[in-house]
Amino acid sequence: MEFPLELRMAIEQKAQGFSTAELMREAQELSRRYREEGGQGKRLSTTDRQALAYAAVRMPATFGAAAAALERTLPLLETVPTTLLDVGAGTGAAAWAASSLLFLESVICLEREPAMARLGQALMAAGSETLQKSRWISGDINDPSPFPSHAGLVIAAYVLNEMHEADRPAALSRLWAATEDALVLIEPGTPEGFRQIKAARDYLLDRGASLLAPCPHEKSCPLPPDDWCHFSCRVARSRLHRQLKGGDAPYEDEKFCYLAFGRAKGARVSSRILRHPQIESGKITLQLCTPSGLVTLPVRKRDGTLFKTARKANSGDAFPYKEGTAAD
Repeated sequence: MEFPLELRMAIEQKAQGFSTAELMREAQELSRRYREEGGQGKRLSTTDRQALAYAAVRMPATFGAAAAALERTLPLLETVPTTLLDVGAGTGAAAWAASSLLFLESVICLEREPAMARLGQALMAAGSETLQKSRWISGDINDPSPFPSHAGLVIAAYVLNEMHEADRPAALSRLWAATEDALVLIEPGTPEGFRQIKAARDYLLDRGASLLAPCPHEKSCPLPPDDWCHFSCRVARSRLHRQLKGGDAPYEDEKFCYLAFGRAKGARVSSRILRHPQIESGKITLQLCTPSGLVTLPVRKRDGTLFKTARKANSGDAFPYKEGTAAD
């Protein structure tokens, strides 16, 4: 899904109040702080200039990851959510993604950093009527009290990785308690991000949550200890984005991990493609996660419709796998 033009223009308009050199320095410093100080519960973005640098550099990628996760989750739900609680909303990227895919009646964004919330609320003035009327609430996911609202859809994007590990179980309990229909967690597509996601998977399954995506089952994760499950979305770069990142490429690939849980069982895919398909002449080989474990599936031209489906498939997509299919 394309980053909304009106949001990109709103960010660029805000950036006119700062020099590119100032924002570039802030973007580089933020990147260092998130890389070196993440996972320690520290406040990483506190000033208006830092918030703007974050929005210019990270909002497109966060939007893309949230949109990709939601696109794979929403078709599996029995009930379509009409309300959203975005926890650790930052500047509102996940709320923009949800609003692009759902007819939302209300949006609540919970954010602890005043600078991020101020900018997020200002940017939403360029969005839909629901986004314009969104409520921004000051709050920290580490606060032990319940969230101030429940919602059909609860999203926490790139939040767990900013917390102390000991604080994550309580935060997951609060997120799940606020969920009426579906909870979506998104983290960086790194070994550490996957480790956090995997721990969240085990924790919420033990408490009765129904796993919807991306896993095609609720059994133990079949990946070996030195591997990790992650997906990718391609994000177009604006001129400002390229300047602040110091690159010329017109796009970047955001790697992310995600989980979606539902109150109801919902549908579940028969398998999920874990790696980019390996394409050869007349043959496409897929690495699949299935209810029976990891499967290497060769799909050939003679397989007809299945081959056509494999030709259009990407990493992260569902695939119509039948148990017992032999691999080469």
